[in-house]
Amino acid sequence: MATKRDYYEVLGVDRKASTEDIKKAYRKAAKACHPDLHPNDSACEVRFRELNEANEILSDPEKRARYDQFGMDGPPMGGFGGAGFDASGFGGFESIFDQLFGGGMGGQAQRSGPRPGNDLRFNMRVTFEEAAFGAKKSFDFMRNEECETCHGSRAKPGTQPVTCATCKGTGQVRSGGGFMVTVRTCPTCQGTGQTVSDPCQTCSGTGRQRKKRTATINVPAGIDNGQVIVMNGQGEPGTAGGPRGDLQVVISVTPHRLFARDGTTLYLDMPITFTQAALGATIEIPTLGGKTSYKMPEGTQDGAKFRIKGEGIKQLHGSGKGDLVVRVRVEIPKRMNNRQKELLKEFEKAATGKEYEEQKSFLEKVKSVFQ
Repeated sequence: MATKRDYYEVLGVDRKASTEDIKKAYRKAAKACHPDLHPNDSACEVRFRELNEANEILSDPEKRARYDQFGMDGPPMGGFGGAGFDASGFGGFESIFDQLFGGGMGGQAQRSGPRPGNDLRFNMRVTFEEAAFGAKKSFDFMRNEECETCHGSRAKPGTQPVTCATCKGTGQVRSGGGFMVTVRTCPTCQGTGQTVSDPCQTCSGTGRQRKKRTATINVPAGIDNGQVIVMNGQGEPGTAGGPRGDLQVVISVTPHRLFARDGTTLYLDMPITFTQAALGATIEIPTLGGKTSYKMPEGTQDGAKFRIKGEGIKQLHGSGKGDLVVRVRVEIPKRMNNRQKELLKEFEKAATGKEYEEQKSFLEKVKSVFQ
């Protein structure tokens, strides 16, 4: 007989997790592998039973305390325990479905009851500056709405849906018996609990019409590429009085021509002349908000970095700002006139060798290698 996995590992939670965290983890995992959503998938059925066994113990403070103290080999805890799985410890798949999706009368799953609408996703592209400073954006999207003719009933005006004869209005059908009971969506009414003999011609009996909608959103300053803004209640309508779903706006930030970003820090590669690097200079540096000056010391090397405080990106939902990191690129002239070349030759003749510390160090290393 296979050894059972640790219940905390099954639910993917820490041993110090709160009861609420355990319930959230259970609901999320159980929804993903519920047998009704994966008919004829034995692996999902096994995983589903494993999740419910773990939840039955860890969501009950008394059973959890005994499990933490004794583990799998402790005294029986009713429903689940050392004697193995007992389906009487919970009301079968139907009562579990109630826990996951809500509803139910007298312990019977009611798929035809209020159900929330579907969430929608919209990909929004914003400029680098809009992500940095925030912006108000309007956009159009498509959404299923309640049919204006049948008002969501799916039936032709003047007629009414009738209770589904297959599932008796529950929206579900059961198969099997004893421990192995499978509950799945009714194939006749598709889980609505009702059938329509004379469908609405406007929506073809779906109860929904696809409509173009406009929404306005405040893009917060500091938002980054791939982050999501949730607009509550802007998704598709629910059924039987259920709440609307949400609209999830996924942000895509257009790259900047000058700046790169890592969190709240901005990076800028800036070319300078070799005379500026050698003699030092006060240079003008572009920032997202304008320009600023920086006094660069003499002898600045290629690749040197300096940081300008507070010229980065605003913290999302915070008040602080990151920094701007400038990386120097010393540019060597490719074309020079005769006078410039003569001046450089004079400089080279006047050099003592002490001006080039890295070259001196390198030559000493070469000499030591070939001695």
